[in-house]
Amino acid sequence: MAAEDTPNAPGAASAALEGAHAGTAPAENGGGGLPQFELQYWGGQIVWLLLIFIVLYTLMSRVFIPRLRRVKDTRAETIASAVAEARRVQDEADAQASAARAEIEQARTRARAVAAEAKAKANAEFAARQAEADARIAEDLAAAETRIRTLRDSAMASVGDIAADTAGAMVERLTGTGASAADLRAAAQGAA
Repeated sequence: MAAEDTPNAPGAASAALEGAHAGTAPAENGGGGLPQFELQYWGGQIVWLLLIFIVLYTLMSRVFIPRLRRVKDTRAETIASAVAEARRVQDEADAQASAARAEIEQARTRARAVAAEAKAKANAEFAARQAEADARIAEDLAAAETRIRTLRDSAMASVGDIAADTAGAMVERLTGTGASAADLRAAAQGAA
């Protein structure tokens, strides 16, 4: 009896297996399997299906879809206003850029006019200074020519005296006697 009470006995294992399988044996009425597929439960299942469908449809049509629509409309409005604002800012920036270009062109025109005026003024000042310098040079040249004429005339006047002195010195050296001043002047005038 002790051998039959132990669970490790060979006969006890097969009896335990038979007992375990006995609870899982298929029903003999041929229905076995999932209860959803048994016709007796289909009426209740169809009622619950319709009830859940109506609840979900009502929730979707009255709660979720309007919320999604509002979010979509809000998003579209936000995007449209952002695009309109971007266009407005772009137009404003283009207008400012055009105004800046016009101001730059006006500044360039004014700068060119100022530069031309400064150049004309500088040329006029240069011409005036050059004319003044030319006048000074002409005066200095006329004074120098006058001095040269005066020196030349005085030198030419002295040439006769120098020639007479030189001729007297040569005569005295060659002849040993001096010639008179009147003879020397007469000889110098006759040579000229």
